[in-house]
Amino acid sequence: MTTSNGLLLLDKPAGLTSHDVVAQVRKIVNEQRVGHAGTLDPMATGLLVLGIGPSTRLLRFAQSEVKRYRGTVRLGVATDSLDAQGTVTAEAPVPTLTGEEMNTYAESMLGTQSQVPPMVSALKVGGRRLHELARQGLEVIREPREITVSEFRLNAREDAATWDFEVECTVGTYVRVLLSDLAQKVGTEGHLTALRRVSSGRHHVDQALTLDGFAHEFANGPSPLRPPVDFVTQLERVIVSDEQERRLRMGQRVQFDVSFTTLEIAALNERGALVGILHPRGEQWKPELVLPADETRRED
Repeated sequence: MTTSNGLLLLDKPAGLTSHDVVAQVRKIVNEQRVGHAGTLDPMATGLLVLGIGPSTRLLRFAQSEVKRYRGTVRLGVATDSLDAQGTVTAEAPVPTLTGEEMNTYAESMLGTQSQVPPMVSALKVGGRRLHELARQGLEVIREPREITVSEFRLNAREDAATWDFEVECTVGTYVRVLLSDLAQKVGTEGHLTALRRVSSGRHHVDQALTLDGFAHEFANGPSPLRPPVDFVTQLERVIVSDEQERRLRMGQRVQFDVSFTTLEIAALNERGALVGILHPRGEQWKPELVLPADETRRED
C-alpha cells in the first residue's frame, strides 16, 4: 500500500480544535503521520495547512509563513479568553471614533514588537497548557514573543461598538491579544467575536477543501493532496540529474555549476518532484532532508 504523502489545505470549521481536524484527517487517510502548521482556536475558521505522511517533515516551511486574517472585534466588553467564548470580566464605555481615527491607532501597532501570549491558549509552560492552568484559576509568567504586524486595517459597522478588521502578521501572533491591545489604546475594552485565516504565505483559503469535501475526494480519487514541493515554493530550486538524485539518497554531497543566494535550497528531480532539502558544505551541497524515493514520483 502506498503511503499518503503531500500537502493538504483545509478550511477549518468553527467548533473544532486544530487537533480535532488532525484526528479526523488521520482516519480519512489511514495515516498516523499527520501534522498542521499554525494552530487555530476552536472559534476560528479558515485555512489550516496540514502535512501528510513523509511531508510532515516539511511543515516548518508552512509554519514560518506570514498569515493574513479577517475578523470582527466587539468594543466595550472584555472577556477572560479575549474572545467570544470567554467569560465577561469588564465593561467600559465605547468612544466615538471615525474610521480614520481607528486606523491611526491601528497603524501605531505596525512593525516588530513583543507580545505576551494569553493565559487561555494552547501554549505549554512547564509541560502544561496555559488554558489548563487558567481553568484552575492560575496565572503564570509568560515569556513575550517577538512578532511583526505588517498590515492592520479596520472598517466600522452600523453598530459603533463593532468593527471588522484585516491583519497580516508573522507566525506566533495572537490576533485576539492584538485586538484587545487596540481596544485599550482607544480607551476601552474589547474582545474578538469572529476570526478567519484567509492565507498563509502563498496558500489561500479559496484553494482549501472542507473536511467533508476532502473525505469525498480522497475516497473517490484521484488524491486531492498537493505534492510535497508545494511546501517549499519560497526556496530556490535546482533540478538534479538521476545520478545526483541517487547520490543524495545515499546521503552524499553534490556540486552544481550554478550559484545560489540562500543557505537552503530545494532539490527537484527531472520529473518535478521534491527529492530533498540541501544545505551548503563548502562548495558542495549536503542533503539535510530527503523524501522516500517512492514518494517523489509525480502522479498526474
